[in-house]
Amino acid sequence: MGGFFRTLKGLLKPDGVALIHAIGRMEPPGQTNPWLRKYIFPGGYCPALSEVLAAVEKAGLWVTDIEVLRLDYAETLREWARRFAANREQVRAFYDERFCRMWEFYLNMCEMAFRNGPIMVFQIQLARQRDAVPPHRNYIADWERALENRANNEIV
Repeated sequence: MGGFFRTLKGLLKPDGVALIHAIGRMEPPGQTNPWLRKYIFPGGYCPALSEVLAAVEKAGLWVTDIEVLRLDYAETLREWARRFAANREQVRAFYDERFCRMWEFYLNMCEMAFRNGPIMVFQIQLARQRDAVPPHRNYIADWERALENRANNEIV
């Protein structure tokens, strides 16, 4: 993980900003569920936020913002499961019943892990310089409003 953040730092311009979006855990470092590792994400690993932050610090990057999306991905998985169920017969014809059962198990298991367990999505904004972004989040809403206004003006 350290190599990733050292490389990121080297690629960022002095005033550059990066956003890391990841699935992680809110508990100490551990192991990936063996079933997930074998059937869904071979070689995959969900890091603890503490692991990621330690690697960021060692790389000498500034954490300029962190957002933890606690239930967003649970809702995404619920919607994926709904859409999968609506198209299950087409998928089964393309793959097989075993695949369908495994995929349903994966979607439901992961929804529950995001909804009730220690799994989350986090976004970490990183920079080489502490002043690469304004000190408060207001700039994000201001930027979004400006984009929306520009889009509305282009439509008219």
